[in-house]
Amino acid sequence: MTRVRNHATLALAGMAAALALIGAPAVARERVITVQTPPAPGPAQFNQVTVHQFGPASGKRVLVLMPGTQGGAGDFTLDARYLVKRVPGLQVWAIDRRTQALEDTATFAAAERGEVSLQQAFDYYLNFGGFHFRGADEDPYAREWGMGVALNDAHAVVQLARRHGRRQVVLGGHSLGASLTAAYAAWDFDGRPGYKDLAGLVLIDGGLLGSFDAYNLAQAQHAVADLQTSNPFLDLLGIGLPEAAGLFAEIGGLYAEKEPTASATTLQSYPLLPAQFNPPFPVTNRALFGYAFDRDSSPPDLSLLHINGGALAPSGNPRDWADGGVTPVSRLAATFGQEPTNAVEWYFPTRLTIDTNGADQMTQNDVATFLGLRLTHTRKVNLPLYAIGTDLAGAHVLDGARNLIRRSKITRRNSMLVNRNPLFSHLDPLTAAPRANGFLKTVVPFLDCRVSPRTARNRTTRACKPASRSR
Repeated sequence: MTRVRNHATLALAGMAAALALIGAPAVARERVITVQTPPAPGPAQFNQVTVHQFGPASGKRVLVLMPGTQGGAGDFTLDARYLVKRVPGLQVWAIDRRTQALEDTATFAAAERGEVSLQQAFDYYLNFGGFHFRGADEDPYAREWGMGVALNDAHAVVQLARRHGRRQVVLGGHSLGASLTAAYAAWDFDGRPGYKDLAGLVLIDGGLLGSFDAYNLAQAQHAVADLQTSNPFLDLLGIGLPEAAGLFAEIGGLYAEKEPTASATTLQSYPLLPAQFNPPFPVTNRALFGYAFDRDSSPPDLSLLHINGGALAPSGNPRDWADGGVTPVSRLAATFGQEPTNAVEWYFPTRLTIDTNGADQMTQNDVATFLGLRLTHTRKVNLPLYAIGTDLAGAHVLDGARNLIRRSKITRRNSMLVNRNPLFSHLDPLTAAPRANGFLKTVVPFLDCRVSPRTARNRTTRACKPASRSR
């Protein structure tokens, strides 16, 4: 089954319609569209991506954002709503990769609208109430959905956003999405360098050139060979069901959002809930959700999902959650309990990780050639650069950004490098409250000062206060 989107219709009738238009400007500023993409392995129905658009349609600047490993467009919802209010003339477009079309989210969407109960949604997805778990060989073509496919899809979105050069496009991403952003700038799109489509780069706790793991040729060959006989999708929780991480996260987010202080009896008693996510005593729905994501209680090997949020309350029956970090549990629940775009990519293609590891050096070396990558323009990239690092990779993300500056025509003057380690964990730039969000506080002046409408052609920027590396 494929993702089901809900599109509201607007009825114009007398005074009621006038009042609706006056009272709902925020709704009018958000749109979910489908963008047709170039053909790739697999059925033609998957040659498309979903884009969640925020901000005024008349905006002349567009920040296009790509999610990270097993992330979805919903990761950016809170930040996008903030940014379009703070940066004049800005739109934010968040991309859902083509794999998201495999998701059956209709019942989640109905639960969010209150059309079915939380128990009904839980039973449908986790109690064998009709949800179809995809088999390991059901989507063999997804073994070819690597960096080339992802960047060609992103290229289609960027071209639509550019509107034949009438709008500026800043490309960004979180985690692996930041790695894809750096690769896009250096990529050769049928003779045209990717950076020529763009007015700036935003790397949110990710990148290349030492930011994350790298493959040599033997490792890349071994990974590709193994992929041919294994599930094409990442099994993040290691329980043999790639979609489990997405199902648990969205169910948990909905319960924490809709019934935050109710006892989490339904969820805690579920026999397939991994023990590491289940406290040994009764807790509330929001406490169970915070416990699963907070860096002090979540398993260390799931640092891709960590926040600096708080802790379980010291007493109570059930025990509640006590916010104490930078991400309130209510914002975490709002991020993961949403539709029509959600925050988890249930079916993340493993080939995309392989290609990203192989692209680390941003050169057309033997690894890139073997994987079919097209990283030929790194040294010519001349865009304003923003990068922020958290505790996930320590200093490596910002070291990778500095390496990119050294290997390209990017200048330190037109760059902003922000260190939020150790205060921030990996998801905090997406979920932290605005008053504590070091990403929002610094990316706004970057977009205002280093990427401005009057600098689209010559890529020079008006003077801005230099950013501290330890901000």
